[in-house]
Amino acid sequence: MYSAPLAEFEFLLRYVVKAEGVLELAAPGVGLGDVMEIVRHAGTFATEVLDPLNSVGDEIGNRLEGGNVSTAPGFKDAFKAYTAGGWIGLAVPELEGGQGLPHFVLNAVDEIWNAANMAFALCPGLTYGAITALIAGGSPALRAAYLPNMIAGRWTGTMNLTEPQAGTDLSSIRTTAELAPDGNYRIRGQKIFITWGDHDLSENIVHLVLARLPDAPAGLAGLSLFLVPKFLVRDDGSIGARNDVECVSIERKLGIHASPTCVLQYGANEGAVGYLVGVENKGLAGMFVMMNSVRMGVGVQALGVADRAYQRAVAYAEDRVQGTVIGAPKGAPISHHPDVRRMLLSMKTLVAAMRCLSLQVGAWLDLAGHAQTEAERVKYQRRVDFLVPIVKGWFTESTQRITYDAVQVHGGMGFIEETGIAQLYRDARILTIYEGTTAIQANDLVGRKLFRDGGDVAETICAEIDDVVEELRSSRNSTARKLSARLMTAVAALRRSSAAIIASMGAQPRSAYAASVAYLELWGVVAGGWMHARMLLAAVEAPLSADQSQMQSKVSEADFYANHHLPHAISLADVIEASEDTGVAIRFHF
Repeated sequence: MYSAPLAEFEFLLRYVVKAEGVLELAAPGVGLGDVMEIVRHAGTFATEVLDPLNSVGDEIGNRLEGGNVSTAPGFKDAFKAYTAGGWIGLAVPELEGGQGLPHFVLNAVDEIWNAANMAFALCPGLTYGAITALIAGGSPALRAAYLPNMIAGRWTGTMNLTEPQAGTDLSSIRTTAELAPDGNYRIRGQKIFITWGDHDLSENIVHLVLARLPDAPAGLAGLSLFLVPKFLVRDDGSIGARNDVECVSIERKLGIHASPTCVLQYGANEGAVGYLVGVENKGLAGMFVMMNSVRMGVGVQALGVADRAYQRAVAYAEDRVQGTVIGAPKGAPISHHPDVRRMLLSMKTLVAAMRCLSLQVGAWLDLAGHAQTEAERVKYQRRVDFLVPIVKGWFTESTQRITYDAVQVHGGMGFIEETGIAQLYRDARILTIYEGTTAIQANDLVGRKLFRDGGDVAETICAEIDDVVEELRSSRNSTARKLSARLMTAVAALRRSSAAIIASMGAQPRSAYAASVAYLELWGVVAGGWMHARMLLAAVEAPLSADQSQMQSKVSEADFYANHHLPHAISLADVIEASEDTGVAIRFHF
């Protein structure tokens, strides 16, 4: 049974992220106790409602009949209860009809939803992303007609980019849009891999679709963004006739079976009615608002799956007795075997690092949104923008390793579906692929985030890590002093790699991009060490009223991360400096 890590959330929000200060700016009148009550309610709902449906959805999946998708048993009732709780509007601004809570709260509850049932959580997660895009680019009339029902969960949202010939290369999109006599548009084309593209959970589905006008410029500059509802909406807000959009098939997939991945056909007859979002030929900028929201969400999604895999592995390892454990009494469970313990600690410390970074990036986003000066806003927003590809890329890659190790801890039982760990292993595999592969995130990191400002933001973050290193060095705690040396070495490797990437981008850009995934991984490893360092300092400085066993655990976790994960920074830096040069002549065929 899934258990939300409430004590971990409270420790991080109280002592590391210092959430009370963020709340004073972002949500006056809301205290940390209120936040923890929300997180507790989310945990209860996840444990009692979502977690029991996870295996049901995986086994039964969805059914397509007559162009309509039916979801697995229990999902409709779960979604009804979820929307009744007001969860979709949690972080939507109050001016738009939401609750206006901070992003760090959203990240906490999103981790919980995805840990309990990733396939289910995709639907409200995409709906929130569509809401953010409409708030940013939709006309007042469009927002008034669609946002209230989307925020309430009566209508859900999707993102339509991919086509058979246009995956990462969105410039190849062929879906068309033509201006109709009624002043709206008619959309024609096919979109594939549309998550929750059709289902029976909500009354209507609001598709955000990238399409091309007849006279649009070629390439990315010629894409426009349109809102295309499954059912047309009458002037009084009621549901009208079916629009000319149909689900023609649902994909058979490796994982997330309960999430319908649809092929949608637009305009098979008279053309699907669409409404322009933003400005003609500027649709990619509007869609990027949703994409950035969803990319952050996928990172948090990976964190949730990783924690669920870790929890399952711990439960199994502490119950399973097998073999003689060196240095332990007879009958000790396999959690005492040195290598099993190593895997469990590796999982635990990676999850802890990711959770801390998730909450901290959410808090920085809140500080950017409620900054008192433009300089403050820019400071926090640039930091968030820099870290989003790391959250998406490093979190999802780490979750591959965590779910892999979780299967390994189970041994042969991990290969059997009944234990549930195989599902998590399968579900997690999509995380490094959708919403931009790891390479896409890495290219964004080196091309847009590092090179364009000459490494200014990267150096600013490194300087902050330097400050933490100094705090560690001056601490009375011996583990803190040991961590300071490890972290200082890792930051030096990161600086060296940043300089190498910037130099390559100017002279040999192919080499820079060839090293970009290693560079993203390096940032993740160092950022994880930074988070553990802050957690260690918070634990050492915590008041005596704090749970001292939890504080000691934080010190030990930081020590393990320093010894087992931070050393990878050196080898990654070596890879980055070597780049692609030595391998360009290698033949791939035999």
